[in-house]
Amino acid sequence: MSDITDLGVAALRDGVRAGAFSAREVADAFIAKVSKAKALNAFLVETPDHAIAAATEADAARAAGETLKPLAGVPIGMKDLFCTKGVPATAGSLILEGFTPQYESTVSSNLFAAGAGMLGKLNMDQFAMGSSNETSAFGNVISPWRRSDGGNAPLAPGGSSGGSSAAVSARLCPGATGTDTGGSIRQPAAFTGISGIKPTYGRCSRWGVVAFASSLDQAGPMARDVRDCAILLEAMAGFDPKDATSLELPVPQWEAGLNSSMVGKRIGIPKEYRVDNMPAEIDALWQQGIDWLKDAGAEIVEVSLPHTKYALPAYYIIAPAEASSNLARYDGVRYGLRDLPEGANLQDMYAATRAAGFGDEVKRRIMIGTYVLSAGFYDAYFTQASKVRTLIARDFVRAFEACDYLLTPTAPSAAFALGEKSADPIAMYLNDVFTVPSSLAGLPAMSVPGGLDKAGLPLGLQIIGKALDEQGVLNACLALEERAGFVARPEAWW
Repeated sequence: MSDITDLGVAALRDGVRAGAFSAREVADAFIAKVSKAKALNAFLVETPDHAIAAATEADAARAAGETLKPLAGVPIGMKDLFCTKGVPATAGSLILEGFTPQYESTVSSNLFAAGAGMLGKLNMDQFAMGSSNETSAFGNVISPWRRSDGGNAPLAPGGSSGGSSAAVSARLCPGATGTDTGGSIRQPAAFTGISGIKPTYGRCSRWGVVAFASSLDQAGPMARDVRDCAILLEAMAGFDPKDATSLELPVPQWEAGLNSSMVGKRIGIPKEYRVDNMPAEIDALWQQGIDWLKDAGAEIVEVSLPHTKYALPAYYIIAPAEASSNLARYDGVRYGLRDLPEGANLQDMYAATRAAGFGDEVKRRIMIGTYVLSAGFYDAYFTQASKVRTLIARDFVRAFEACDYLLTPTAPSAAFALGEKSADPIAMYLNDVFTVPSSLAGLPAMSVPGGLDKAGLPLGLQIIGKALDEQGVLNACLALEERAGFVARPEAWW
């Protein structure tokens, strides 16, 4: 079937169950697409055998009259932050080049147990540190989108889950895993015209996920629409005794609970999110989102999150501090890169390995993190940032006394050209201005495409919900999705 790769997760799952096509046909179609899309640099490793094996199992089960697994016949992409048994996992960094895990992350294990096949490992910002997928040691991911005004400059797919967003948007896979520390699922989803949800912190196990900032990292799905994200999240989530931060709660049936009616719901508009110099197009899209939710039956209320302006500074103290601790394990002794100059002692090997293996952005954050954790500055920086984080979380609790969900833009702009902001780390960090506060509070938040800017590039809207209310977030996003009617897709040039 020539159009099989145009189908999403739900359509592929249902088509295989109904016998409209075989799981092997699905796998072969996507494998062929992945192999022809090298120009995007979205995949670091291709695993066609894995996808074919899962498809073969699904077809055999259907032929035998057995009940198919929830994701039977659905091939997916796996962000290279997830350890996958027998398949390299680099986290986009040279320091892990050649590392092949002998164990499976809990999230990937859950997906495979649900019947999903893996098309390959997806490129990403190194150790998930970046907003444009320009910090990967294995080259930039190129967005499948191009500006409609004639500009052919390669665009950023967002980050750190840039390989995931590019692959889903380009129809190389119907869905993919991502991780979100300060916006790394939502911002790339907005840049490439797809959907992505960061669940409540603890919904998905972090076991087997290469750590960046342990109190912030959370896995989630990226797909073309809200229903597909709900299906994938159901398979990914669940309690894991191997992760002390995992929530011991049953996984709700999010797909079955989807309902786009907002009657009786109140949507909060945080006044502090109207940042200085916000582009008119972003402001107009936000107003359009308000109108769509009103049309769905919601009441709109203004709320205040007074500590929002401190979110980015607090995040860029807490996250690097945790990263400096987590990345201390990469020393060239047990696995990955080892740089051992002639005559070097142990300390020299550590220094040489880290100098060669870590990229500039990773080194920058390690140095910031080490500085704010040092004896003379811990109280002045890390302790203060932790207190601000508590205040930000308290702001959300108070805001949710007046409303059920919050509506904001996902990112302050559409996708920018590669190289446009890489020389200015502060400008790059500002991409996360709308996504970081909910990450600091551990709340579920989702981005859905809302429209296009004047250059024909996607713009996203974000819904933030109360802790554990993924269902409400999905439902509000479904209401937006139905009214936005977003069907734009990038024209293949790759």
